[in-house]
Amino acid sequence: MDGVVEFEQHPSETLRIGKDFSLADADPDATPGYPGNKADGQAILAELDGALAELQEKLFAESRFGGKKRMLLILQAMDTAGKGGIVNHVMAPMDPQGVQFKAFKAPTEEERSYDFLWRIEKEVPAAGMVGIFDRSHYEDVLIHRVHNWATPEEIKRRYAAINEFEARQTAAGTKIIKVMLNISKDEQKSRLLARLDNPAKHWKYSSGDLKERAFWGDYVNAYQSVFDATNTEHAPWHVVPANKKWYARIAVQQLVLGALTDLRLEWPKAEFDVPIERELVERS
Repeated sequence: MDGVVEFEQHPSETLRIGKDFSLADADPDATPGYPGNKADGQAILAELDGALAELQEKLFAESRFGGKKRMLLILQAMDTAGKGGIVNHVMAPMDPQGVQFKAFKAPTEEERSYDFLWRIEKEVPAAGMVGIFDRSHYEDVLIHRVHNWATPEEIKRRYAAINEFEARQTAAGTKIIKVMLNISKDEQKSRLLARLDNPAKHWKYSSGDLKERAFWGDYVNAYQSVFDATNTEHAPWHVVPANKKWYARIAVQQLVLGALTDLRLEWPKAEFDVPIERELVERS
């Protein structure tokens, strides 16, 4: 990529958490593995749009000929961390026909009558699809722990259920990318104030965001427990510094590109004689 500042080290290495990872010590302002600035980041984001679109088309094409591969991007974060921006900027080059997007809100009365994974199971991507979860099954071990809506024993059971669920999805051909967008408390305050200062953004503001902000330290601890319990070989966690939106976007783009590349996708072989068909087209 001539003239484009590339990553010195891939985010799958720099952002994948290890056994001694501490969220409290992670720097939300950092740009691990990337030596460029905002303009450089915007350039590489645009430069790789074509590669992302081609890989997604390969994934979709394979499934039309019996392929079972699929991808699931799980986005978790505190409010205002930029999940929507990731979806809009990183996933935009993809064909909407090949994307399954689900934003999980508070469960309905019907959903609460089942186990917490019931509504999640229904939204997993089909073969050939790229699935995106804006929040996910992890809400049921984060907010429930913070507000004591579930006992420690139940939270532990849910960790085990999540690991089993993700292992089952991986065995079925799903490449799982788990991302936590990590912003600082000060950065969140700035973004909340920016929403209040802009009438066009008032619809994004909720007083509930402020209520949850009061539990910041509890959420840090809850996320740490999630990482400790559910960071597995088949579905590892990546913590992406998100104070700089441009960095978070290019980091997630790299993670998605890397995951699709790891699937070793191939264009389906023609089931017809290409030269003969070409000749028939020429004559038509």
